[in-house]
Amino acid sequence: MSAAKGHLSMLTANTIWGMMAPLAKYVMAAGVVTPFVLTDLRIFGAAVLFWIASLFKKQERVPVRDLAKLFVASMLAIVFNQGSYISGVGLTSPMDASIITTSMPLWAMLIAAVFLKEPISARKVGGIVAGAAGALLLITGSHRAAEASAGDNAMLGNVLVLTAQLSYAFYLVLFKNFVTRYSIVTIMKWMFTFASVVMLPLTFSDLNATQWSDVESRHIASIAFIVVGATFVSYILVVVGQRLLRPTVAGMYNYVQPVVASIIAIAWGMDSFSFVKLAAVILIFGGVFLVSTSKSRESVQKCADKY
Repeated sequence: MSAAKGHLSMLTANTIWGMMAPLAKYVMAAGVVTPFVLTDLRIFGAAVLFWIASLFKKQERVPVRDLAKLFVASMLAIVFNQGSYISGVGLTSPMDASIITTSMPLWAMLIAAVFLKEPISARKVGGIVAGAAGALLLITGSHRAAEASAGDNAMLGNVLVLTAQLSYAFYLVLFKNFVTRYSIVTIMKWMFTFASVVMLPLTFSDLNATQWSDVESRHIASIAFIVVGATFVSYILVVVGQRLLRPTVAGMYNYVQPVVASIIAIAWGMDSFSFVKLAAVILIFGGVFLVSTSKSRESVQKCADKY
């Protein structure tokens, strides 16, 4: 039952993130909000919401040593992840950025093997390959040639996008056990607070230059969904999944995002259905199944103990 809760949490979080992609593009296309300002609104907005939520829960005392760990977690899961990705997308092509994003489950598997001694099995590798193949089918089939052109500095952009995937993979692995120590609200409250403190000096000029009076109500509604749904709610769900699932399994749900984005594009008339897309979806969820049913360190240890 707990595993099912973890799967549902990660599925929901990544579904919301998949919905966020076209909304974020819609807001930024208006030209009144830059990518960094949108990132700031996500981080600052979530910090405020988590502090408000903490007022309705029993207060937990967090010692300085654990606050330091939460600072590192906020750097990996929020600042380096979101900041590097936004910066990288602006320098490289959307196609390259999307393809590099599919590497995150692979990094999670390798890092978990090193730090958590999780076994690398043929089933797990096969699942990651199947999921990546499905995601790549969706990505290459849903981007027009005009969108595939390189940005101002494609190599640096690709490195930054890769950094975003690595930092999030490290967060999933290194903080899997730590996130069970406190309530989700306490963990997220401090993580988003630390991220806000770090981001503000870096992006203050963008915030100061924003013409807030030019932001229309339809853009405000989209931003509200991004802050509340795609940040506040989704990060709660990710911690639930992180607690209940192995890092590689949690990372596999990254492949759900292009599925959702593709469904929205079809619904909005921006794309069309094809059997290639159906095959891609089957590969992605088949890959998630293979990784989920692969042997964990605990199951391997139990088998060893019998002999």
